[in-house]
Amino acid sequence: MFIPRRIIFQKEALEYDMAKEILAKFNDKNTEIITLPSNKIKQYIPGTVLSQQYKEGKKTLVVGIKKGLKFQTCKPSAHYQMPLISGCMGQCEYCYLNTMLGDKPFVKVYANVDDILNQTMKYINERTPEETIFEGAATSDPVPVEPYTHSLEKAIIFFGGSEKGRFRFVTKYNDIDSLLKLEHRGHTEIRFSINTSSVIDKYEHFTASRDKRIEAGMKAVEAGYPVGFLIAPVFIYPDWKEEYRDLLLMLKSKLPKDLEFPVTFEIISHRYTTTAKNRILQVFPESMLPMNDEERKYKYGQFGYGKYVYPKESLDEIKEFFEKEIDRLFENKKVKYII
Repeated sequence: MFIPRRIIFQKEALEYDMAKEILAKFNDKNTEIITLPSNKIKQYIPGTVLSQQYKEGKKTLVVGIKKGLKFQTCKPSAHYQMPLISGCMGQCEYCYLNTMLGDKPFVKVYANVDDILNQTMKYINERTPEETIFEGAATSDPVPVEPYTHSLEKAIIFFGGSEKGRFRFVTKYNDIDSLLKLEHRGHTEIRFSINTSSVIDKYEHFTASRDKRIEAGMKAVEAGYPVGFLIAPVFIYPDWKEEYRDLLLMLKSKLPKDLEFPVTFEIISHRYTTTAKNRILQVFPESMLPMNDEERKYKYGQFGYGKYVYPKESLDEIKEFFEKEIDRLFENKKVKYII
Protein backbone atom coordinates (compact mmCIF):
# COMPACT_ATOMS: atom_id res chain seq x y z
CA MET A 1 0.00 0.00 0.00
CA PHE A 2 1.17 3.50 -0.85
CA ILE A 3 1.59 5.69 2.28
CA PRO A 4 2.09 9.24 0.92
CA ARG A 5 4.15 11.86 2.74
CA ARG A 6 1.91 14.58 1.31
CA ILE A 7 -1.43 14.68 -0.51
CA ILE A 8 -2.21 17.53 -2.90
CA PHE A 9 -5.86 18.13 -3.80
CA GLN A 10 -6.22 20.00 -7.07
CA LYS A 11 -8.91 22.58 -7.75
CA GLU A 12 -12.47 21.14 -7.64
CA ALA A 13 -11.26 17.63 -6.72
CA LEU A 14 -12.91 17.76 -3.29
CA GLU A 15 -16.30 18.00 -4.97
CA TYR A 16 -15.99 14.25 -5.62
CA ASP A 17 -16.56 11.39 -3.16
CA MET A 18 -13.18 9.74 -3.79
CA ALA A 19 -11.32 12.89 -2.82
CA LYS A 20 -13.48 13.42 0.27
CA GLU A 21 -12.81 9.84 1.40
CA ILE A 22 -9.05 10.20 0.89
CA LEU A 23 -9.06 13.45 2.87
CA ALA A 24 -11.03 11.85 5.71
CA LYS A 25 -8.65 8.87 5.78
CA PHE A 26 -5.48 10.97 6.10
CA ASN A 27 -6.66 14.18 7.79
CA ASP A 28 -5.64 13.13 11.29
CA LYS A 29 -2.49 11.25 10.25
CA ASN A 30 1.08 12.48 9.94
CA THR A 31 0.51 13.41 6.30
CA GLU A 32 0.81 16.90 4.85
CA ILE A 33 -2.50 17.97 3.28
CA ILE A 34 -2.37 20.67 0.59
CA THR A 35 -5.48 22.09 -1.08
CA LEU A 36 -4.70 24.05 -4.22
CA PRO A 37 -6.61 27.06 -5.53
CA SER A 38 -5.27 26.16 -8.99
CA ASN A 39 -3.78 23.12 -10.70
CA LYS A 40 -0.09 24.02 -10.19
CA ILE A 41 1.52 21.13 -8.34
CA LYS A 42 5.30 20.97 -8.51
CA GLN A 43 6.06 24.04 -6.36
CA TYR A 44 4.58 22.11 -3.41
CA ILE A 45 6.96 19.16 -3.83
CA PRO A 46 10.36 19.91 -2.23
CA GLY A 47 13.85 19.13 -3.49
CA THR A 48 16.78 21.08 -4.88
CA VAL A 49 18.61 18.35 -6.81
CA LEU A 50 17.07 15.81 -9.16
CA SER A 51 17.58 12.76 -6.93
CA GLN A 52 15.81 14.58 -4.07
CA GLN A 53 12.98 15.81 -6.29
CA TYR A 54 12.50 12.29 -7.65
CA LYS A 55 12.21 10.74 -4.18
CA GLU A 56 9.86 13.45 -2.89
CA GLY A 57 7.73 13.12 -6.02
CA LYS A 58 7.44 9.38 -5.41
CA LYS A 59 6.06 10.12 -1.92
CA THR A 60 3.43 12.55 -3.19
CA LEU A 61 -0.19 11.69 -4.00
CA VAL A 62 -2.09 14.16 -6.17
CA VAL A 63 -5.89 13.94 -6.33
CA GLY A 64 -7.27 15.62 -9.43
CA ILE A 65 -9.94 15.56 -12.11
CA LYS A 66 -9.50 14.16 -15.60
CA LYS A 67 -10.87 16.93 -17.81
CA GLY A 68 -9.70 16.02 -21.30
CA LEU A 69 -11.44 12.71 -21.92
CA LYS A 70 -9.82 11.78 -25.20
CA PHE A 71 -8.12 8.44 -24.56
CA GLN A 72 -4.67 7.69 -25.99
CA THR A 73 -4.14 4.61 -28.12
CA CYS A 74 -2.18 1.74 -26.56
CA LYS A 75 -0.55 -0.55 -29.12
CA PRO A 76 0.21 -3.42 -29.15
CA SER A 77 -1.53 -4.52 -25.94
CA ALA A 78 -4.89 -2.71 -26.20
CA HIS A 79 -6.94 -0.27 -28.27
CA TYR A 80 -6.92 2.53 -25.68
CA GLN A 81 -5.26 3.61 -22.47
CA MET A 82 -7.79 4.05 -19.68
CA PRO A 83 -6.69 7.08 -17.62
CA LEU A 84 -7.53 6.10 -14.05
CA ILE A 85 -4.11 6.82 -12.50
CA SER A 86 -0.69 8.06 -13.55
CA GLY A 87 2.63 7.45 -11.84
CA CYS A 88 3.82 4.71 -9.51
CA MET A 89 5.28 4.45 -6.02
CA GLY A 90 7.92 1.97 -7.23
CA GLN A 91 11.45 3.16 -7.86
CA CYS A 92 12.61 0.85 -10.63
CA GLU A 93 15.87 2.14 -12.04
CA TYR A 94 15.13 1.21 -15.66
CA CYS A 95 11.53 2.52 -15.79
CA TYR A 96 10.59 4.57 -18.86
CA LEU A 97 8.30 6.69 -16.68
CA ASN A 98 11.49 8.23 -15.29
CA THR A 99 11.63 10.35 -18.42
CA MET A 100 7.88 10.77 -19.01
CA LEU A 101 6.70 12.16 -15.68
CA GLY A 102 9.22 14.95 -15.13
CA ASP A 103 11.59 15.79 -12.29
CA LYS A 104 9.01 15.14 -9.56
CA PRO A 105 7.17 11.97 -10.68
CA PHE A 106 4.18 12.10 -8.32
CA VAL A 107 1.34 9.59 -8.24
CA LYS A 108 -1.90 11.10 -9.50
CA VAL A 109 -5.40 9.65 -9.16
CA TYR A 110 -8.51 10.96 -10.87
CA ALA A 111 -11.54 11.47 -8.66
CA ASN A 112 -14.11 11.63 -11.49
CA VAL A 113 -14.04 7.91 -12.24
CA ASP A 114 -17.69 7.93 -13.38
CA ASP A 115 -16.87 10.46 -16.13
CA ILE A 116 -14.00 8.23 -17.28
CA LEU A 117 -16.25 5.16 -17.35
CA ASN A 118 -18.93 7.06 -19.30
CA GLN A 119 -16.30 7.98 -21.90
CA THR A 120 -15.17 4.35 -21.96
CA MET A 121 -18.70 3.31 -22.87
CA LYS A 122 -18.70 5.77 -25.78
CA TYR A 123 -15.51 4.19 -27.17
CA ILE A 124 -17.00 0.71 -26.77
CA ASN A 125 -20.20 1.74 -28.58
CA GLU A 126 -18.21 3.28 -31.45
CA ARG A 127 -16.45 -0.05 -32.14
CA THR A 128 -19.39 -2.40 -31.55
CA PRO A 129 -19.79 -5.20 -32.66
CA GLU A 130 -15.99 -5.52 -32.28
CA GLU A 131 -14.51 -5.90 -28.80
CA THR A 132 -12.58 -2.92 -27.44
CA ILE A 133 -9.68 -3.50 -25.04
CA PHE A 134 -8.57 -0.89 -22.49
CA GLU A 135 -5.21 -0.84 -20.68
CA GLY A 136 -5.41 0.41 -17.09
CA ALA A 137 -1.68 0.61 -16.34
CA ALA A 138 -0.02 2.19 -19.36
CA THR A 139 1.59 4.97 -17.28
CA SER A 140 0.98 3.69 -13.77
CA ASP A 141 0.70 0.85 -11.33
CA PRO A 142 -2.86 1.15 -9.98
CA VAL A 143 -2.68 -1.50 -7.25
CA PRO A 144 -0.86 0.39 -4.43
CA VAL A 145 -3.49 3.19 -4.42
CA GLU A 146 -6.51 0.91 -4.86
CA PRO A 147 -7.34 0.94 -1.10
CA TYR A 148 -7.95 4.70 -1.42
CA THR A 149 -9.45 5.00 -4.89
CA HIS A 150 -11.38 1.75 -5.57
CA SER A 151 -10.87 2.68 -9.22
CA LEU A 152 -9.93 -0.85 -10.26
CA GLU A 153 -12.95 -2.22 -8.43
CA LYS A 154 -15.28 0.16 -10.28
CA ALA A 155 -13.62 -0.56 -13.61
CA ILE A 156 -13.74 -4.35 -13.15
CA ILE A 157 -17.43 -4.25 -12.23
CA PHE A 158 -18.10 -1.92 -15.19
CA PHE A 159 -16.38 -4.27 -17.66
CA GLY A 160 -18.05 -7.26 -16.07
CA GLY A 161 -21.35 -5.75 -17.20
CA SER A 162 -20.09 -4.90 -20.69
CA GLU A 163 -20.50 -7.35 -23.55
CA LYS A 164 -17.95 -5.75 -25.87
CA GLY A 165 -15.53 -4.04 -23.46
CA ARG A 166 -12.44 -5.71 -22.03
CA PHE A 167 -9.99 -4.44 -19.40
CA ARG A 168 -6.43 -5.34 -18.52
CA PHE A 169 -3.80 -3.96 -16.19
CA VAL A 170 -0.35 -4.97 -14.96
CA THR A 171 1.24 -4.66 -11.52
CA LYS A 172 4.42 -5.33 -9.55
CA TYR A 173 2.45 -5.58 -6.31
CA ASN A 174 0.44 -8.26 -4.57
CA ASP A 175 -2.34 -6.48 -2.65
CA ILE A 176 -5.23 -7.63 -4.84
CA ASP A 177 -7.47 -9.31 -2.25
CA SER A 178 -10.20 -6.66 -2.57
CA LEU A 179 -10.59 -7.59 -6.27
CA LEU A 180 -10.96 -11.33 -5.89
CA LYS A 181 -14.72 -11.58 -5.26
CA LEU A 182 -15.89 -9.03 -7.83
CA GLU A 183 -18.27 -9.91 -10.68
CA HIS A 184 -15.68 -9.74 -13.45
CA ARG A 185 -17.13 -12.41 -15.79
CA GLY A 186 -13.65 -13.00 -17.19
CA HIS A 187 -13.64 -9.58 -18.88
CA THR A 188 -10.60 -8.28 -16.96
CA GLU A 189 -7.11 -9.71 -17.38
CA ILE A 190 -4.78 -9.18 -14.43
CA ARG A 191 -1.12 -9.32 -15.40
CA PHE A 192 1.90 -9.43 -13.15
CA SER A 193 5.27 -8.01 -14.09
CA ILE A 194 7.83 -10.56 -12.94
CA ASN A 195 11.56 -11.03 -13.25
CA THR A 196 14.38 -13.01 -11.69
CA SER A 197 15.13 -12.28 -8.06
CA SER A 198 18.54 -10.95 -9.13
CA VAL A 199 16.94 -8.28 -11.31
CA ILE A 200 14.23 -7.39 -8.78
CA ASP A 201 16.67 -7.11 -5.87
CA LYS A 202 19.14 -5.02 -7.86
CA TYR A 203 16.88 -2.67 -9.83
CA GLU A 204 13.25 -2.75 -8.61
CA HIS A 205 13.06 -0.78 -5.37
CA PHE A 206 9.90 -0.57 -3.24
CA THR A 207 8.10 -3.34 -5.11
CA ALA A 208 6.79 -6.74 -4.07
CA SER A 209 9.12 -9.73 -4.25
CA ARG A 210 9.05 -12.21 -7.09
CA ASP A 211 7.35 -14.82 -4.90
CA LYS A 212 4.69 -12.39 -3.63
CA ARG A 213 3.77 -11.42 -7.18
CA ILE A 214 3.46 -15.04 -8.29
CA GLU A 215 1.42 -15.85 -5.18
CA ALA A 216 -0.95 -12.98 -6.06
CA GLY A 217 -1.14 -14.31 -9.61
CA MET A 218 -2.33 -17.67 -8.29
CA LYS A 219 -5.03 -15.91 -6.22
CA ALA A 220 -6.24 -14.18 -9.37
CA VAL A 221 -6.32 -17.51 -11.25
CA GLU A 222 -8.34 -19.10 -8.44
CA ALA A 223 -10.77 -16.15 -8.57
CA GLY A 224 -11.44 -16.94 -12.25
CA TYR A 225 -9.59 -14.04 -13.82
CA PRO A 226 -7.64 -14.37 -17.04
CA VAL A 227 -4.03 -13.96 -15.87
CA GLY A 228 -0.85 -12.99 -17.67
CA PHE A 229 2.82 -12.50 -16.89
CA LEU A 230 4.95 -9.71 -18.28
CA ILE A 231 8.59 -10.73 -18.08
CA ALA A 232 10.35 -7.42 -18.46
CA PRO A 233 12.86 -6.15 -18.91
CA VAL A 234 14.88 -9.22 -19.80
CA PHE A 235 18.58 -8.69 -19.12
CA ILE A 236 21.48 -10.73 -20.45
CA TYR A 237 23.94 -11.39 -17.62
CA PRO A 238 25.97 -14.38 -16.34
CA ASP A 239 23.59 -17.32 -15.75
CA TRP A 240 20.61 -15.39 -17.15
CA LYS A 241 19.19 -18.46 -18.86
CA GLU A 242 19.36 -20.54 -15.70
CA GLU A 243 17.67 -17.85 -13.64
CA TYR A 244 14.90 -17.15 -16.15
CA ARG A 245 14.38 -20.92 -16.52
CA ASP A 246 14.04 -21.18 -12.73
CA LEU A 247 11.49 -18.35 -12.83
CA LEU A 248 9.41 -20.20 -15.44
CA LEU A 249 9.73 -23.49 -13.56
CA MET A 250 8.47 -21.87 -10.37
CA LEU A 251 5.54 -20.38 -12.27
CA LYS A 252 4.69 -23.75 -13.78
CA SER A 253 4.81 -25.42 -10.35
CA LYS A 254 2.28 -22.94 -8.95
CA LEU A 255 -0.23 -22.82 -11.82
CA PRO A 256 -3.18 -25.20 -11.54
CA LYS A 257 -3.57 -27.81 -14.25
CA ASP A 258 -7.15 -26.87 -15.20
CA LEU A 259 -6.77 -23.23 -16.26
CA GLU A 260 -10.03 -21.65 -17.39
CA PHE A 261 -8.15 -19.19 -19.62
CA PRO A 262 -4.74 -19.53 -21.29
CA VAL A 263 -1.97 -17.89 -19.27
CA THR A 264 -0.50 -15.10 -21.39
CA PHE A 265 3.13 -14.07 -21.70
CA GLU A 266 4.62 -10.78 -22.86
CA ILE A 267 8.43 -10.67 -23.04
CA ILE A 268 10.32 -7.39 -23.42
CA SER A 269 14.10 -7.13 -23.58
CA HIS A 270 15.90 -4.25 -21.87
CA ARG A 271 16.30 -1.06 -23.88
CA TYR A 272 16.97 2.58 -23.08
CA THR A 273 17.20 6.02 -24.66
CA THR A 274 20.03 8.50 -24.18
CA THR A 275 17.62 10.78 -22.28
CA ALA A 276 16.61 7.92 -19.99
CA LYS A 277 20.23 6.93 -19.37
CA ASN A 278 21.17 10.46 -18.35
CA ARG A 279 18.15 10.77 -16.07
CA ILE A 280 18.74 7.36 -14.46
CA LEU A 281 22.36 8.18 -13.65
CA GLN A 282 21.31 11.46 -12.02
CA VAL A 283 18.61 9.83 -9.90
CA PHE A 284 20.56 6.62 -9.20
CA PRO A 285 24.25 7.63 -9.43
CA GLU A 286 25.36 4.20 -8.15
CA SER A 287 23.19 2.32 -10.68
CA MET A 288 24.70 -0.83 -12.16
CA LEU A 289 22.22 -0.98 -15.05
CA PRO A 290 23.97 -2.31 -18.18
CA MET A 291 23.85 0.83 -20.36
CA ASN A 292 27.07 0.65 -22.38
CA ASP A 293 26.15 2.13 -25.78
CA GLU A 294 29.00 0.26 -27.49
CA GLU A 295 27.41 -3.06 -26.53
CA ARG A 296 24.02 -2.14 -27.98
CA LYS A 297 22.43 -1.42 -31.34
CA TYR A 298 20.77 1.95 -31.96
CA LYS A 299 17.27 1.50 -33.34
CA TYR A 300 14.74 4.15 -34.36
CA GLY A 301 11.32 3.60 -32.81
CA GLN A 302 7.73 4.29 -33.92
CA PHE A 303 7.53 7.53 -31.91
CA GLY A 304 10.34 9.32 -33.73
CA TYR A 305 13.21 8.72 -31.34
CA GLY A 306 15.82 6.00 -31.05
CA LYS A 307 16.61 3.41 -28.41
CA TYR A 308 19.63 1.32 -27.55
CA VAL A 309 18.59 -2.34 -27.78
CA TYR A 310 20.50 -5.60 -27.61
CA PRO A 311 22.17 -6.56 -30.93
CA LYS A 312 20.21 -8.86 -33.23
CA GLU A 313 22.05 -12.05 -32.25
CA SER A 314 21.27 -11.40 -28.56
CA LEU A 315 17.61 -10.63 -29.30
CA ASP A 316 17.39 -13.82 -31.37
CA GLU A 317 18.86 -15.75 -28.44
CA ILE A 318 16.31 -14.24 -26.03
CA LYS A 319 13.45 -15.05 -28.40
CA GLU A 320 14.60 -18.61 -29.02
CA PHE A 321 15.08 -19.24 -25.30
CA PHE A 322 11.65 -18.04 -24.21
CA GLU A 323 9.79 -19.63 -27.12
CA LYS A 324 11.39 -22.98 -26.40
CA GLU A 325 11.01 -22.90 -22.60
CA ILE A 326 7.44 -21.60 -22.54
CA ASP A 327 6.37 -24.13 -25.15
CA ARG A 328 8.07 -26.93 -23.21
CA LEU A 329 6.71 -26.01 -19.77
CA PHE A 330 3.20 -24.69 -20.33
CA GLU A 331 0.23 -26.29 -22.11
CA ASN A 332 -2.61 -23.77 -21.91
CA LYS A 333 -0.71 -20.61 -22.79
CA LYS A 334 -0.45 -17.77 -25.28
CA VAL A 335 2.74 -15.83 -26.05
CA LYS A 336 1.58 -12.38 -27.16
CA TYR A 337 4.98 -11.07 -28.19
CA ILE A 338 8.72 -11.31 -27.54
CA ILE A 339 10.53 -8.08 -28.37
